Formats: sequence, C-alpha cells, structure tokens
Amino acid sequence: MARFDLTGKVALVAGASRGIGAAIAHGMAEQGAFVICSSRRIEDCQNVADAIIANGGKASAMTLHLGKMSDLEDAITAIGVAHGRLDILINNGATNVFYGKAHECPESAYDKTMEVNVKGPYYLTAKAIPLMLKNGGGAVVNVASIDGLQPGMLRTVYGMTKAAVINMTKGYAKEYGRKGIRVNALLPGFTDTKLASALKEMPGLQGFMDANLAIPRMAQPEEMVGAVLFMVSDEASYVTGECIVVDGGMTI
Repeated sequence: MARFDLTGKVALVAGASRGIGAAIAHGMAEQGAFVICSSRRIEDCQNVADAIIANGGKASAMTLHLGKMSDLEDAITAIGVAHGRLDILINNGATNVFYGKAHECPESAYDKTMEVNVKGPYYLTAKAIPLMLKNGGGAVVNVASIDGLQPGMLRTVYGMTKAAVINMTKGYAKEYGRKGIRVNALLPGFTDTKLASALKEMPGLQGFMDANLAIPRMAQPEEMVGAVLFMVSDEASYVTGECIVVDGGMTI
C-alpha cells in the first residue's frame, strides 16, 4: 500500500479554485481521495474538479464563502448527505485586501481579512468536527503562513490573522486529539500565487531572496503538496498541533 494512500477518504478543500488549494486538491485525488473543491466561485472550482476527473480522480465542486456562516453550515450538511462522512478538511481560503502601512488600514479591510482568514476557518472546522467524529476522527490542515511567525512589511493585519490560525491549530489539536482528530498547519513562504502578486512586483525582489532565502526563489504551489499529504495521511498518525514550514529557508 502506498504510504500516503487516501483511498476511501472524503476531503473538503476550502479555497481550491487556484494556487496552493488547487494543487492540494489534485495531490489528494491522485492518492485516491474524493475531493470536494470549494470557493466563492463554483465555476473556478468546477474547472479544478473537472481536471481531477479527467486525470482519473474523483471530485466535485461547491460554493463556499468563508465569510458567510450560512455557507459553512450548508457545505458540511451537503457533504453529510452526499457522503455520510468527512475525513479531511483543508482550510486554505484566505484574503489580504489591504497592502500598505499599518496605520492606514481601513476598518473595513481589517474586518474582512479577519472574517475570511480567522473566523471562517475556525467555524468551518467547528462545523466539520461532528461529521468527522461520526466515523472516528479525521485530519485538518490549516494553511497559515510564515507571516504568522514573523510579520511581513506592509501586511501587518494579514500576519495577525495567520498568527491566530497557528494558535487555533494548536488549540483544536489539544482539545480533539483524544477524539481522533488531528490538526496541523502548513506555513508557506514566498509562493507563486495570486495572493502573492503584490510581493512579486516589489522592486529588488530577487535581491531580497538572494539575501534572505537558502533556496533563493519563489515556491510553486505544487511544492506545498508533499507536506500536506503527509499531514493528512496515516504516516502522520502521531503528529498533531504542528506547523510545517515550507519556505526555502527564509525563517532561518
């Protein structure tokens, strides 16, 4: 049996329309999981699901806005009806609506970032837990960021939300480990995604990477998949509350 075999598992990926989320969805499907691809735009997620199916995998798409509590409830209810189980939850959806000086951040941008990056994953996990418990447990991976360890310039609020996600990961792990639910986090560094588009346009970015990264380049979303497959598989059966940093050596 393959070490990261996920055959028979049902996985929900929040924020699966592109980037890291789409890469994770493909990776889990390749290991045999039925992957439910979700985001605000079902058309984009349907494209990911269709590509998975074309590659011989199993997938579906659904609308899920992390900022809408009704969406969270509806998503878990629908999964329960369709599959009767949820084994894996990937909290990847996030936003960074303000990029600039901390004291200039509008309250609306602060609230939106907190709502999507913290409140959404917190309550999606909360609503997923009863369904996971019906089948003896499951695995949750929260996609945080190295900004949660050391704040980045001009993105203070984003870093605050990711620090909250790291603490949330440990809190859920401590509370639900005895019930068979493991909760871990992925902490990407510079990754070539739409969310990082502002960083990609920084003057002197390559010089910064040369000076600060042991592997001086941006990661590709596919380079995050291996760590996630480990965390959601039985290979990580004794791993919970941990943060796996995948950052090309930036934090060292």
